[in-house]
Amino acid sequence: MDFLDRYLKLKKEKEKKKPKVIVVGRSNVGKSTLIRLLTGRKDVRVGKKPGVTLKINEYDLGDYILVDMPGFGYMAGLPKKVEEKIKDDIVRYIEENSDNISAGILVIDSKSFLEIIKRWDERGEIPIDIDMFNLITDLKISPIIVANKMDKIKKSERDKILDNIAKAFNCSPPWKQWKFIVPACLKKGDGLEEIKKLIRERVEAYKKIRG
Repeated sequence: MDFLDRYLKLKKEKEKKKPKVIVVGRSNVGKSTLIRLLTGRKDVRVGKKPGVTLKINEYDLGDYILVDMPGFGYMAGLPKKVEEKIKDDIVRYIEENSDNISAGILVIDSKSFLEIIKRWDERGEIPIDIDMFNLITDLKISPIIVANKMDKIKKSERDKILDNIAKAFNCSPPWKQWKFIVPACLKKGDGLEEIKKLIRERVEAYKKIRG
């Protein structure tokens, strides 16, 4: 094994020990915008079409590894079996890395979320967003729900909408008692500082536990 191989191996082992923060959510809810804000990288693709991110990307942010997951659910121009494979890849990654994940950020579109949940409930199916939240919490990963696109909701209705979002995740209202729910408008940067604060708290807690 030459010097470069040893260096890459040590680098990979070191990165494995760093806590990971994963970002998951449906396509077109603002995940890539959040990744760009957290990394400061302008080369993160942000698009209006669902399914811009199609593979798992990792960004080393010093104290932790930020993991950008592909959007799940509908993706423009992709067959159903590809959508299912992407979802399976996300689940497999989370399960295989759960011991090393300090926080799971679930981004939702706060305006359309409740309507989507209603449609799934009427079909007698568990909504994929709820399924993903349950997976994260079942694996003892600390959740952060980012209720994005709050600018599309009237101010007078926001608390009611957020209370109903909390209930959808089996968290009794008022929503404000659940410190992991963050109202946001990511395109304006609203909610970003609170998200960063929650990430820092979870990364620090992970490091204390792991020594």
